[in-house]
Amino acid sequence: MDPIVATPISEPSNITDFVVTNRNGVKGLSELGLKTLPKQYIQPVEERITVSNILPQESIPIIDMSNWDEPKVSESICDAAEKWGFFQIINHGVPIEVLENVKDATHRFFNLPAEEKRKYSKENSPSNSVRFGTSFSPEAEKALEWKDYLSMFYVSEDEASALWPSACKDQVLEYMRGSEPVIQRLLEALMKRINVKEIDETKESLLIGSKRINLNYYPICPNPELTVGIGRHSDVSTLTILLQDDIGGLYVRGNNDSWVHVEPISGSLVINVGDALQIMSNGRYKSIEHRVVANGSKSRISVPIFVNPRPNDMIGPFPEVLAGGEKALYKQVLYSNYVRHFFKKAHDGKKTIEFAKI
Repeated sequence: MDPIVATPISEPSNITDFVVTNRNGVKGLSELGLKTLPKQYIQPVEERITVSNILPQESIPIIDMSNWDEPKVSESICDAAEKWGFFQIINHGVPIEVLENVKDATHRFFNLPAEEKRKYSKENSPSNSVRFGTSFSPEAEKALEWKDYLSMFYVSEDEASALWPSACKDQVLEYMRGSEPVIQRLLEALMKRINVKEIDETKESLLIGSKRINLNYYPICPNPELTVGIGRHSDVSTLTILLQDDIGGLYVRGNNDSWVHVEPISGSLVINVGDALQIMSNGRYKSIEHRVVANGSKSRISVPIFVNPRPNDMIGPFPEVLAGGEKALYKQVLYSNYVRHFFKKAHDGKKTIEFAKI
């Protein structure tokens, strides 16, 4: 019998087929032991982060949630959402073991054989609510991003139990349940600042009508300085609740062209304002650009929960915000149209918000 000879993955079309079309993901590419970064992942110079535009002394606010009911806690949340659009919370009430369990489950899913993960690709997934993929929008991108992901839309516990991967579903559901009081408290504080006294059924739909959770995996990368884990963007959510590991690599837009590193803090959650809340608050709360760098020595994971309006909701500035005569900066837009606009193009900073501007 002739020996089996591995086909070299070197031609540009082969790389894209291997990673994207054949759903091996960038983790599969990383495991080939490449010494140099394939050109499909080389980002334009202007999209790379350099030491010269990092602000090492700056940090986003860190808010201790030990005493939820103290007015200064609410004030700190609202101030951070107005100035930074990003902050970290500690002593938030989600048990450490729940956070550790979901991080372990994320590694467990991505360590599955490629054929197991492929069961959740666009072509094979049992539901549109569960999707394994790579990069962001490979069809629209000139340069791919160094990331694989599992995205799960939460419809109900029953559907999640039936359709989400067994390698991670129990831990992810436990994490989502644990985060609910945190989300509720954050939104209560943020609404009070903009004169929304009560989160009624209509407001609840607009603020937290749907949820999506991603498990993100950023494998070890050759020439990490030439690519990105995630490109510059702002989220389209109301709020994003992010659990990150201890590797680091998340950067938030600071002043001008500078970037601020979000240093990992054990047990913390990173909170950021999304475009939907920027629109509903008429710009009071800021949805800020952020990005993730690749790492040449360690793999990184993150687990964001995206809290969103329902797809069929019309979003625009809340009447309470405009009651004092403030001029609306944004028109009413169908949320599903806004999201569709975001996903049909490559990451491009804050350009998506233009879709809703008057």
